[in-house]
Amino acid sequence: MNVEVLRLDHRIGRDTRITTHVCLTARAFGASKIHLSGQEDAKLMKNVEDIVDRWGGDFKVDYVKNFKKFILNWRDNGGKIVHLTMYGSQANEIVSEVQESNSDILIIVGGAKVPTEVYKNSDWNVSVTTQPHSEVSSLAVFQHLLMDGQEFNLDFEDPVFEVIPTAHGKNVNIHNENKE
Repeated sequence: MNVEVLRLDHRIGRDTRITTHVCLTARAFGASKIHLSGQEDAKLMKNVEDIVDRWGGDFKVDYVKNFKKFILNWRDNGGKIVHLTMYGSQANEIVSEVQESNSDILIIVGGAKVPTEVYKNSDWNVSVTTQPHSEVSSLAVFQHLLMDGQEFNLDFEDPVFEVIPTAHGKNVNIHNENKE
């Protein structure tokens, strides 16, 4: 199953840090691509691409001018849509249904105000809790459930930097052969 993420309503300056964290979370938890809507932020997109260059993998980032059209095209091409919202069905109760769909999955995380069309055009409106929370945390929790914890085993090809897990201190392998 291919998983991609759509971040709605990015605002330069106001949302740069949180959108960057949405991108990093999507990548670290196994998404192949993130689509950004709202204000086009070339600097943020370049920063994410630089992280991929240093830490490996084939994660992509792009800008979507018309997210409504993008969502409809995703559906028309057979993909399924998960909209993360605190008003949805509980993630732990529906994640197996999403997994069993055997479809490409688009996970939508909101911005300032999510239009009604997003709720209506989603196959699943999903909540990780019924309380206000961060789109970063909801994305991480849902992707963890969707991946059955297998994000711990992901291999990011051709990294320059590779963290070696250790109980104390920092252990980083530097692969000079992967520097451009």
